[in-house]
Amino acid sequence: MDQPTRRAEVPGTGQSGLGLDTQEFLKALGSPTRQRIMMLFAQGAELSVGEVAERTGISQATASQQLTLLRRGRVVTSRRDGKTVYYRADRDGTLAALAELQSYLMTCC
Repeated sequence: MDQPTRRAEVPGTGQSGLGLDTQEFLKALGSPTRQRIMMLFAQGAELSVGEVAERTGISQATASQQLTLLRRGRVVTSRRDGKTVYYRADRDGTLAALAELQSYLMTCC
């Protein structure tokens, strides 16, 4: 079940800024490594941690850490099949974060 978007207070203004989910989304995309990983999920691809590690040339531990940050930012989603966890792009999470970001930018700028 989806949790409501949490809002962060903008210090000194008494106004809400971006929701914490959207902040996590922006953090998730803030790394060149995570941006490279996201390109692997183009066209609906679903990959395991090992496949992500192999295709990006990083260790499985690093791939797992990066995928965790992407999942926290609702950029990817995961499913378990036995002992293997598969990841794919989270279209709904991405669209929700982009909609909030667009609304925020229209208001503030």
